[in-house]
Amino acid sequence: MNTLPLTEGPLSAPVVASRSARVAAGAAALVSVLAITSGCVVAVRPVPAPVVYTQPAYAEPPGEVVVDTDPPPPQYEVVGVAPGPGFIWIGGYYHWYGGRWVWYRGHYERPPHPGAIWVGARYEVRAGRRVYIRGFWR
Repeated sequence: MNTLPLTEGPLSAPVVASRSARVAAGAAALVSVLAITSGCVVAVRPVPAPVVYTQPAYAEPPGEVVVDTDPPPPQYEVVGVAPGPGFIWIGGYYHWYGGRWVWYRGHYERPPHPGAIWVGARYEVRAGRRVYIRGFWR
């Protein structure tokens, strides 16, 4: 019996071409489906607003508080880059709150009005008593 392999004979060329076309079409369809479902989305996102840590700005000099103890030594802080023009660095300091010293970390802040100057918190001894004077904008 004389048999010919499937790839030989008068009909072998159209079968191979048809099969190649189906494989190419299937590969193209698979690539298209993967591209559509891959989740690649290009979108323009708005620039996030800078984070600014603020503490209450006092319009007038605050009162003085007689305290029991000296504040602890200041904490080490790293001064970062200002979040924008017009911001000034207000260094961290200990604030007397609830009968104890609480650290207010340094932060950038915009002055409340043009020409305003930050007067930092300070601690003084007057007549043998410890006095804390809170920082404020002047």
